[in-house]
Amino acid sequence: MTARYAPAARPPRALHVITGLGTGGAERQLRALLRCLPVACDVVTLTNPGVVARELRADGVRVAHLGMAGNGDTSAALRLARLIRRGRYDLVHTHLYRACVYGRVAARLAGVRAVVATEHSLGQDRIEGRALNPANLALYLATERFGAATVAVSGAVAGRLRALGVPERRIHVVPNGIEPARFRFDAAARRAVRGRLGLPGHAVVVGGVGRLVPGKRFDVLLRALARLPEHVWLVLAGAGPERASLDALAVRLGVARRVVFAGDVGDVAGVLSALDVFVSPSAEETFGLAVVEALAAGLPVLHVTCPAVDELPRGEAPGARRTGASPGELAGALGAELALGVRRLPVPRAVERYGMGQAADRLLGVYRAVRRAAGTAGWPGTCGVAGATGVTEAFGALGPVGPVAVPGGGAAEWTREGVSG
Repeated sequence: MTARYAPAARPPRALHVITGLGTGGAERQLRALLRCLPVACDVVTLTNPGVVARELRADGVRVAHLGMAGNGDTSAALRLARLIRRGRYDLVHTHLYRACVYGRVAARLAGVRAVVATEHSLGQDRIEGRALNPANLALYLATERFGAATVAVSGAVAGRLRALGVPERRIHVVPNGIEPARFRFDAAARRAVRGRLGLPGHAVVVGGVGRLVPGKRFDVLLRALARLPEHVWLVLAGAGPERASLDALAVRLGVARRVVFAGDVGDVAGVLSALDVFVSPSAEETFGLAVVEALAAGLPVLHVTCPAVDELPRGEAPGARRTGASPGELAGALGAELALGVRRLPVPRAVERYGMGQAADRLLGVYRAVRRAAGTAGWPGTCGVAGATGVTEAFGALGPVGPVAVPGGGAAEWTREGVSG
């Protein structure tokens, strides 16, 4: 009698869909997550395959650029659905407003029922920089029903989702995570980065990290700098539409020579090592990832609001102090901090709480729940250790996915550099 064997089941695979891959909190969070998440993952960016796309490829993650022409490019949903079908993905995970809207529709068209969205950028009246007007809200809620779960990165975001009408049963709180060892203070990196940025040896350096957009309120930080002594310099790491206006404001305030716009930087950890105080002047945040990274670097932190700190038990982030939102209040808080002298602080317990291992484990729990609800198999075991190896090492080299037929765009095929053809 001949023995019969069932073929080995292939590991489940996920596709992450994100609006863009320039330097931003959601984009950097995705890269850090994929380094730890023990699931074979590919990434599609609708637009802007920027700095983080290059970093993901260097990590061994396959990244495709969908080439979406704009918000009205509805054919993008069809192209994405074709890619999902041909890739035989078991789960689709979307990030940021446009990717959530188009990605959930595309997954439904492709027949994938296990669809997770992470809400990174939901404010009280704006979402990913756009107003939450009736039209945008209606589109968001209509497509949210195509998903199985919506992940909130903080309790504050979960509350906003409930207020918008997202059902409680579909909301899961999974705080952002970081890899603490990557942000540990490095004296050699401090010297190298300060030299590269042209910071004088005597300078005490205040800094912020984030997109140069109005909501980050870096203009308030510039106005606060104008009230501080001449030896205090400011470094802003990030790019965005406000760069020219911030540059002009620095000139008008007479502080231009003390301000360094570092632009999009891949080495955020090096920049944090170069700073002496970190400031987050945003009046509204969804999590405050940059604040946690700064705490991991041992920096004193001033923040106007930060759910990552505000939602913790008291005393878990002693290096972070809340300040008022006006230029005068911020300048006063900076003056008081600088009077304590340049120093590095012990890494607080808050950083351990937000380790990427914990974030990956929680997210795997969401993945299992939505796959069970969809009637499909489970997922691999939890990450367990922050900084675990990437999916290429964990599962072996990913096989080819293409060719992917792209309506109106010929044939495309996955490569390590993106989608060709």
